[in-house]
This record gives sequence, structure tokens and C-alpha cells, in this order.
Amino acid sequence: MALLETKFYARSIDLSVGMNIILPEHSEAWKEPPAVLYLLHGLSGDHTSWCRNSNIERYAREYNLAVIMPDAYKSFYSDMKHGSNYSAFFTEELPMLIQRWLNVSTDPAKTFIAGSSMGGYGAVKLALAHPGRYSACAALAGALDLASHISDEWDESRQRTFEAVFGDIRSVPSSDFDLIEKIRSLEQIPETEFYAACGTEDYLYQDSVTFREAAAEAGLYLTYEECAAEHNWDFWDKYIQRVLEWLPIEKLQKPTVN
Repeated sequence: MALLETKFYARSIDLSVGMNIILPEHSEAWKEPPAVLYLLHGLSGDHTSWCRNSNIERYAREYNLAVIMPDAYKSFYSDMKHGSNYSAFFTEELPMLIQRWLNVSTDPAKTFIAGSSMGGYGAVKLALAHPGRYSACAALAGALDLASHISDEWDESRQRTFEAVFGDIRSVPSSDFDLIEKIRSLEQIPETEFYAACGTEDYLYQDSVTFREAAAEAGLYLTYEECAAEHNWDFWDKYIQRVLEWLPIEKLQKPTVN
């Protein structure tokens, strides 16, 4: 696998963005371009988090899979109330740039999105907003029920972080930022398959349970798993392997390269 580290100017957010990319080194030896996974980081992370804290590069070696890991800062992968339009960046500009720069699949059936914590929220949010773009979406210990965490007792730093994204935090319930309400109000069930996993000792565990229940009521295609684990990289490193096994791609017989 090749690990590419890049910086580029993103017009939609008027900012220089960091991005790590894992790419099959000999993709030209395969019959078709590799499938692509957009892998999103959490609130305290950045574009290096998955490479620094997990073995995603080694795991991806077993699949004909490109892994795209961009920086989203503390945006919750949303068009911020007081900030930049990260939803537009992730759904419009970034895919266009990836297709322009890299020989990866443009087939929605081979385009996936996943993330941890805030990245799990972002993955589900983007998949629900664009149901024809990703065939599979995974949230690992995702912040999937933001409305349940809203509190006037947060410290000033946390208040500022969330208000930059959502504005008045009391407006989050039943808004476009509320994933549970969005699922409950779906008029059409997306064909996207969803996967959610969380540790039972994780402070976001109830988010995943609530998401599972809402998904079942709405009829979403959801695979759900849990185990005894906390909110940390031991869990995410283990379960990104489960995600790769779950994705509709197969482990590869390595081709002979002359």
C-alpha cells in the first residue's frame, strides 16, 4: 500500500486542508479501479488519526480498497452556523477532487463511508443526506444522538465548540442536525446499508442503542454489534477490521506483478 500525505486548498471552505490517503500500489494490475472508503476522524482528531492510532494501512492491504482520510476539524461534517460549509466540502468538492486526482472507482456500489465518534455522526449524516452516493455506511461509537447530550451545564469551551457548528444548542433537537429525528421522519428508505458498533462501557453507548431502535422502526438496513469496551482506539482498531469484513468487497488473491 502507498500512504499519501497531502495538503490542498479547498474552495468550499476557503482553507488549506490536510488529507491522508491509502492507495493500492499496483492498482493498474487489477481489472478495475479500487473501491473507496471515506474514513472520518473524531472530535479531538485530524486527518492523521486513523493512521497514527490504528493499523488501517495494514488491514486495507488485504482489499483492493483506497482509504480517504481528510481533516474536518471540529465541524461535525456539517455546514457550520458560524464557520465553513463542511457538508458541501465533503459531498461536492472532495469527491470531485478525488476522482480527478486518483484512479479509484466512481461506482456508488463501491463507495463507502465510515467514522469514529464525531466521524460516526458525520458518516451517517452524509449517507442519509445523499442516499445514492454510498452503498455502505459505518459508525463506530458514533455520536448518533446529539440531542440527548445537549446541556446548559457544559463548560465554556464545549459551549463554544458546539455553538460554532449548531448555533443555539437548544435548537438541535428536531433540527437537520438531529439524526434520530431524521431517521424517524424518513419518507423513503435509502438503499444504503448501515453498520453500527459500540462498547457497552462507552459514554456514547446509549446513542448507538437509540440509533439501532430508530433504524429498526424506520426499516433501515442495519447491522449492529456491541462488546465490552470503552471509547478508545483499542475498540476502533478492532472494529474497523469488522467494518472491512462487512463491506461488500472481498479479500483479494494477490496478483502476480512482473
